[in-house]
Amino acid sequence: MTGKAYLVGSGPGGLGLLTMRAREVIDEADVVLYDQLPGEEVLSTLPEGAELIDCGKYGGNHTLEQHEIEALMVERVREGKTVVRLKGGDPFLFGRGGEEIEVLREHGIQVEVVPGVTSAIAVPEMVGIPVTHRRYASQVTFITGHEDPTKPESALDWEVLARLKGTLVVLMGVKNLPAIAAALTEHGKDPQTPVAIIERGLRPDQRVTVGTLADIAGKARAVGVRPPAVIVIGGVVNLYDEGSVPGGTRASREGREDAKNKAGDR
Repeated sequence: MTGKAYLVGSGPGGLGLLTMRAREVIDEADVVLYDQLPGEEVLSTLPEGAELIDCGKYGGNHTLEQHEIEALMVERVREGKTVVRLKGGDPFLFGRGGEEIEVLREHGIQVEVVPGVTSAIAVPEMVGIPVTHRRYASQVTFITGHEDPTKPESALDWEVLARLKGTLVVLMGVKNLPAIAAALTEHGKDPQTPVAIIERGLRPDQRVTVGTLADIAGKARAVGVRPPAVIVIGGVVNLYDEGSVPGGTRASREGREDAKNKAGDR
């Protein structure tokens, strides 16, 4: 007997941005494999009668390795169960959903993908930072701050990224923020380019730290920035207004006026 698998994006956090289709699928699930990124509000509503499997990655501690998650999905579907793989944001934006759908298809398993509101756009905009703006950025580029450690070399071309005139949005980049900032400036990005780090976006303990490429790593260290967080790099950060956003904190205003004057389509 064969069941069905769903790859479900839960959005950036909270029930308000969970789609109606995601809610339907979750409620009908026999098995839910989840990580911590959906947030407590969403996780608290998982169906009590379902088998709930924690697949979270907490720092260097992985509750389950990726191949174990994939094997469980295949096993439970083959038992005739409706299986939901629940992810934060959207399952296909740095969420390894692409890898999971490959495995499921290889085993002849029917899969439905339920898109989610991606945190890469929603989290910045919820603190008043648009990732594009006619005055500051006509393009946006999403990059991962945590590449596959088994790859022989980085797939990120820092020289190209440093030259882009637009917004860079970095997911999973807190740990490597010093290296990311250094790589961009070493390849020609203006050190005064504004940067915002939004921790735990859309949650009660949301926090925003603002700086520039030159000083953001030090500010993040000083205030103890921790993942999950979305990092926004570019002139659009100048639109952040601390006073209008609950939970907003600004580490320092130093250098921001000069950055605002030079931002353009940086």
